Amino acid sequence: MSAPTAAEVTAARPVAARPSPFLPLWAALIVSGLGGVVYDLAFPDVSIWPLAFVGIAMTLVSLIGRRAGSAFLVGLVFGLAFYLNHVSWTSLYLGPVPWLALSVLESLFVAGGAVLITLAYRWLPRAWPGRIGRLVVLPLVVAGLWVVREAVTGSFPYGGFPWGRAALSQSESPFADVVSWVGSTGLGFLMVLLVAAVIEWSRVRALRDVRTVIPAAVTLALLLGLPAWPTTSAGEYTVASVQGNGPAGYFDERQRGDLLASSLAATEPILDTPGIDVILWPEGGSDIDPTRDATTARLLDRLTEEADAPLLLNTVTTTGDEFFNTSMLWRSGEGSVATYDKMHPVPFGEYIPDRDFYYALAPDLIGLVQRGYSPGTKPPVFDLDGTIAGLAICFDVIYDDVIWQGAREGAELYLLQTNNADFRGTDENMQQLAIARLRAIETGRSIVNISTVGTSQVIDPTGRTIDALPAYEAGAMVTDVELRTGLTPSVVLGAAVPWTIALASLGTLLAAAIIARRQSRRAIISGD
Repeated sequence: MSAPTAAEVTAARPVAARPSPFLPLWAALIVSGLGGVVYDLAFPDVSIWPLAFVGIAMTLVSLIGRRAGSAFLVGLVFGLAFYLNHVSWTSLYLGPVPWLALSVLESLFVAGGAVLITLAYRWLPRAWPGRIGRLVVLPLVVAGLWVVREAVTGSFPYGGFPWGRAALSQSESPFADVVSWVGSTGLGFLMVLLVAAVIEWSRVRALRDVRTVIPAAVTLALLLGLPAWPTTSAGEYTVASVQGNGPAGYFDERQRGDLLASSLAATEPILDTPGIDVILWPEGGSDIDPTRDATTARLLDRLTEEADAPLLLNTVTTTGDEFFNTSMLWRSGEGSVATYDKMHPVPFGEYIPDRDFYYALAPDLIGLVQRGYSPGTKPPVFDLDGTIAGLAICFDVIYDDVIWQGAREGAELYLLQTNNADFRGTDENMQQLAIARLRAIETGRSIVNISTVGTSQVIDPTGRTIDALPAYEAGAMVTDVELRTGLTPSVVLGAAVPWTIALASLGTLLAAAIIARRQSRRAIISGD
């Protein structure tokens, strides 16, 4: 038999390697764009959580049968439709440039992930054409590649931006308990797996064969059937959390000491409340470092003496030429007895990476951020007279490592300090609160989430809100919160879950590519 000509090889490959697109490109772009909008509606403040599954489905069906180039375009449209809505709050004070830059960057990662997913739809049915391959292996790899893309956006560049992960839409859904087993990465994986399994079940055209629905049914059973991992009750702790509602926004007009004054004023009404174990102020609760100002130190001594409880405050501190976003524990007569510095300062908000490069591109915007915070290295916990409190400052809460480390260091509750003043009237504060709610379930711990302006809430280990303050009003709440001990599987497994999913899905995709290529070569040589 003579060797095939180049024309014969070229003609043979598309037929062997790539199925027909599920949708024509023009329709796929429309469906994926609408899918991004629908996906965003699953997140706060709209919070129609089932729409996350609809948005994922609209994206996946748009990628089936695509070439890499068109898949990139489809993914880019989905990403833009989602992120331009989801993080629109970034434009409130700084205008459209940061909002567009962040949305486009994240969407490029989504587009790259879309290429991997469309390759999975191309190669896996060729490598494993049976029902196990179509109904089990393919959905597993598609789901894995989705969360691989989430992992990349959550870690790169400059520490990443893990906002908008699939799991974060489910804080009030019946599936939220799953995070105590496998974290947000695992929940997102199961969400996409369910959608991908249903899609493949419908595509095999064997709906009357009950066996074909088993993968989707098992996934749904896991999502619905896994209860929250039980942690052990260890008593109660009384937290007085204070929302000063001071002028804490970046561009708010204020004089030195205004934030301190607003926190002191909001604390005053609860100082006579008996039994307070700790007073909690939000991020930026004091605009004066009491370790460098004797008058402020005396005010805090008087406050903590009158309340007969320590104060956990937050302010800006300096060490040499470095600035830190610092939480400190203040005791009357002792001053600052413990400090924690924010581990993940926000790039382009709290510091400017590669300042010279970006200053050349946007000098007016970059010039607004004059001071750069350094990342902290201390464990995110405080010992409060034998009770261990886990800590996170503002966006620290979206980074798994901070929360996991706190639990492993013995945290029995979490005290979260944040400042949402730059995002008044937007969805940002509710999105962050949803993350805090999932963290409560994930760790099996109570969470006190206190903001300068709101939304401030106390959340029990089941994710239920047990106390709250109205947004944009000064006030304080004194709440008895349950202490818990014991580690959930999510905390114990930690990074092993995303790493296992990433290596397994990428490895399987690579194996499928090799097998599919070999099969194509054999088909060409044999003349099939």
